[in-house]
Amino acid sequence: MDRKRIWGWWFFDWASQPFHTLLITFIFSVYFAEIAQRYFLQIRDSITLAGADAQALWGYGLSISGITIAILAPILGAVADTSGRRLPWIWVFSAIYIGAAAGLWWVVPDQPPLIWAVTMIGLGLIATEFATIFTNAMLPGLAPREEIGRISGSGFAFGYLGGVLSLLLMLALFQETPSGKTLIGIDPLFGLDPEQREGTRFVGPFVAIWYMLFMIPFFLWVKEPRGTGRPPQIGTALRDLATLIRSLRHRPSLASWLASSMFSRDALNGLYGFGGVYAATVLGWPVFLAGIFGIVSAISASAISWLGGHADRRFGPKPVIITATLTLTAVCLIITGMDRNSLFGAPVPAQPLIGTLRLPDLVFFLCGALIGGAGGALQAASRTMMVRHTTQARATEAFGLYALSGRATAFLAPLLIAVVTDMTGNQRIGVAPLILLFLLALVLLVWVKPEQEEAQQ
Repeated sequence: MDRKRIWGWWFFDWASQPFHTLLITFIFSVYFAEIAQRYFLQIRDSITLAGADAQALWGYGLSISGITIAILAPILGAVADTSGRRLPWIWVFSAIYIGAAAGLWWVVPDQPPLIWAVTMIGLGLIATEFATIFTNAMLPGLAPREEIGRISGSGFAFGYLGGVLSLLLMLALFQETPSGKTLIGIDPLFGLDPEQREGTRFVGPFVAIWYMLFMIPFFLWVKEPRGTGRPPQIGTALRDLATLIRSLRHRPSLASWLASSMFSRDALNGLYGFGGVYAATVLGWPVFLAGIFGIVSAISASAISWLGGHADRRFGPKPVIITATLTLTAVCLIITGMDRNSLFGAPVPAQPLIGTLRLPDLVFFLCGALIGGAGGALQAASRTMMVRHTTQARATEAFGLYALSGRATAFLAPLLIAVVTDMTGNQRIGVAPLILLFLLALVLLVWVKPEQEEAQQ
């Protein structure tokens, strides 16, 4: 094994994780929910309905990006396989990622450009998902088959550590608390104005700078074999892709796995995408408290992803996936059963238990740790399971299908959450459809037997 190449590959996770940690889940999403709810409150006469409008707009933005990824991901993967090149695609999508993240600086608190915000988030999400397809496709060529699970899990663990460090730096040096100071009691660096929320808005440029800096080891150390020498053959690629899709009817394990992962990743992305909105509008958390919550979640994700990688190596990916999915289902049950003043219908004490945190706050902190840990282990083991169903030569195409399965219903979780929220007028009950998605994923795992696919690869 080329350990330097493996470390370079791991640095993609380190470089790209802050987009999910700081923008999608903990910092920018909470800021967006806050300013969007305030904006819609000028139109609505209810803070609950204004919060639902903010949640719906965020969900529709994520849905549109998901549909785009679903349509283009398998085509891009197939095209790249015909030319044998992956790094040029990563360069292109890296540039889009950087521009989209930096563009969030202009989401000002007064008369906020909400459509601009969801557009930049959508473009960045599309770019990071497409870049991930091509980096994932390099995984089969990094090490022997028996080491893939450990390398995949360690990559996720390393990425989550990057998420933790970036979040700590953001909270300590830039993001303002209600007092105007950062979490460690200093003025935001670079003269950022707390009144204009510049410390919070700097999260976009910060994520862009972080990515540019830490992708350097990736591009220096990760080399790929010389390509076929042919330009991308779109017609050939589409024919190969159609053949691969038709072959699924003869490969029940792969077909079942793609369907199972479609539902589980859709539900997981729903938890990630709406966790910050839930914290801001249901529990009333400020941005800095959501950031602390993110640190707890990311540390848990890093530790459990590492442990999950070793469990994957010893027991295989399927038991890890089942355990993680059951854990996430339990988390959804807890979230739907709590609000600011009750837990499964029982009133909670009004007095704080730790500092200013009441029982629902502490329960949600526990949920965050479980989401981070189980989510990290699930994604790492899922990546390994996909490797078990493909070969190095067809890896980009296969991971394009994997991205398609993960995004084919990417609109479903946001749409279900929005519809159920509208029907019930209750944001926490709006999370309930995720339980069904996780249970469907578990049922489909019954037919996943990757060892029976080897003869067909």
